[in-house]
Amino acid sequence: MTKKIAILAYSGGLDSTISIDWIIQNYNYDVITLTVDLGGGQFSNDLESRAKKAGALDCLVWDVQDEFANDFILPSLLAGAIYEDEYLLATSIGRPLMAKKLVEAAEKYEATAVAHGCTGKGNDQVRFDTAIKTLSVESPLQIIAPAREASFSRDEEKEYAKKLDIHLPAVGERVYSIDRNLWGLAIEGEDLEDPWLEPPEDAYLITSNVKDAPPDPKYIEISFDKGIPTKMNGKSQKIVKMIEDLNEVAGLCGIGRTVHVENRLVGIKSREVYEAPAATVLHTALRSLEKLNLSRDQIRMKSYISTTYSDLVYDGRWFSGLRENMDAYFKSSARYLTGDVRFKLFKGKCEVVGVRSPYSLYSFDLATYSSEDKFDHNSATGFIDIYSLPSRMQRKQQLHDELGE
Repeated sequence: MTKKIAILAYSGGLDSTISIDWIIQNYNYDVITLTVDLGGGQFSNDLESRAKKAGALDCLVWDVQDEFANDFILPSLLAGAIYEDEYLLATSIGRPLMAKKLVEAAEKYEATAVAHGCTGKGNDQVRFDTAIKTLSVESPLQIIAPAREASFSRDEEKEYAKKLDIHLPAVGERVYSIDRNLWGLAIEGEDLEDPWLEPPEDAYLITSNVKDAPPDPKYIEISFDKGIPTKMNGKSQKIVKMIEDLNEVAGLCGIGRTVHVENRLVGIKSREVYEAPAATVLHTALRSLEKLNLSRDQIRMKSYISTTYSDLVYDGRWFSGLRENMDAYFKSSARYLTGDVRFKLFKGKCEVVGVRSPYSLYSFDLATYSSEDKFDHNSATGFIDIYSLPSRMQRKQQLHDELGE
């Protein structure tokens, strides 16, 4: 009788590698690994040999960088999605796409189960499971999570790999848990878990220490069309290439490091280290264009909805009607976010030094205090009379009693 098949999300790391054998031993399933390439250059060249040594029947590698950039990164950029004002959600927006590909692979290879390496106290288990259950609702898939089901400690995982005679880079040394994609890196574990300790330099992979950053500032210009970045320094670029280039140049300047104590969905606080040079630059650029082109009420409403959107994505509800509704709002609010933003990148600081747009609401004639001032100063008197009327009336009719007047 043919064995059942499980599709395992595979990064080549310790968790997912030992999961291959664990699934075979505990479920008697054949395992096909699926490596979903979200960019960032995170995968080693020996993925296939490592997976097959652990017992994988087949190893799939799917490059989905363009889909990731266009259907996940850009909507989150338009939304201003930053969880708790710190985390730029690289992992959070990557997981639903990985889950989507697991479901697609399961359908293609007639698998009855999908698997991932998430633990029982992280956010990723919620993101994977919720997306998988939602996308396979008509033909439900079994979900296997070895790390959650076996409750492996890090030391137990290392011993498991040793028994399988599988050598993994850096196993036995200090090992950080790293999730990397085009939009950024999430780094945790080891001495990073103590919020009193400064993260060591070896925890960072794509950003320079400020003291090692170039001695001279780097100037960059980004052009937007309806909120979508389209050009870098005057040259048209596809979004994947632009993000790659920004990660390199901004990372070299020490841009994009974040050390954050965040609230996980499961109810615990965790200390995380993030690197996101390109995301930092592009979010900063779009915010500066919003300040120029949107009204105060539009900016404040967007800020409110952005917080809700960030929570929803962080909590694993990408495939929801509410997220689609909010995407429509953000697309509408970006109708006039066309223009250019100029930056100075220097020693860890991303500073906007210039912004322009054909739809700018900024008027030099009204803002200037020079002789070119066109603002009617006399109109201010009548405006202030009307503006102050509610507070004057309230004081006259009510507050004088409380003040003993």
